[in-house]
Amino acid sequence: MTTTTTPPETGHQHTAAASAATGRRGLRLPFNASHLFLAPLAGLFALPLLWLLASSVMSDAQFNRFPPALVPSGIDLSGYRYVLGNGMFPRWLLNSMIVSAVAVASNLVFGALGGYAFARMRFGGSRVLLVLMLATMAVPFQLTMIPTFLVMKNLGLIDTLGALIVPSLVTPFAVFLLRQFFLSLPRELEEAAWIDGCSRLRVLWAIVLPLARPALATVAVLTFLTTWNDLTWPLIAINHDTQYTLQLGLTTFQGTHHTRWSAVMAGNVITVLPVMLAFLAAQKTFIRSLTATGLKG
Repeated sequence: MTTTTTPPETGHQHTAAASAATGRRGLRLPFNASHLFLAPLAGLFALPLLWLLASSVMSDAQFNRFPPALVPSGIDLSGYRYVLGNGMFPRWLLNSMIVSAVAVASNLVFGALGGYAFARMRFGGSRVLLVLMLATMAVPFQLTMIPTFLVMKNLGLIDTLGALIVPSLVTPFAVFLLRQFFLSLPRELEEAAWIDGCSRLRVLWAIVLPLARPALATVAVLTFLTTWNDLTWPLIAINHDTQYTLQLGLTTFQGTHHTRWSAVMAGNVITVLPVMLAFLAAQKTFIRSLTATGLKG
């Protein structure tokens, strides 16, 4: 009977290799190494929000002293009391919610219809119309605000919420983003539905839109963010304080000779909260949409 023995050198080599492997396993991080760079970067981007929150609980005396305080010495809620005690604040909040909700709903409806038409239907001049629509995205708002104001004036919508809603009913970005997402969906699903006798609208409603939830969520979040934070157009189209949006109403806290900085900061915190909540609620679908949407022709 033959007995095989391991030479001493080989045994030492196996032991050393095992020790090295154990050492490498011991150095493994519980997270991706890229987080070591991304975490400080995220903290850097969060600094303005943290300072906004901290400054909203400062008193006006802390704002007006020199040098200005960066960290509040205590919690002072006078700014929040001033903002929430303003009789027009609930009206401004309601106006912003109405304008943003209508803009989001209309962009989802018209954007889906237009995007599906450009993605699946071929008709004369479709490419030209698509290029012209995309070209409007390169036109700055400063060039279109006067013609838009004249159109709204002729429609009798100046100084009403309609002047804020109508120009935002559909945007080229919503149509383009949904078109790109629809192009990434397989045609076989729609063709099977057509064989079963479904119309195009039925296919869009029952098959395409449920698959396009990430893109729809992206359009909803970006439209809500743009409409909610808009100040320039309401400043042009609205004159009476009962029709002010939240952003326009907050400007009344800043006067020529005196500014209630605590109220301005508290109002900005209240204004930012809906946007942050909307983004956090649709964060996963937002990322899925950006990764799934490509530049297909």
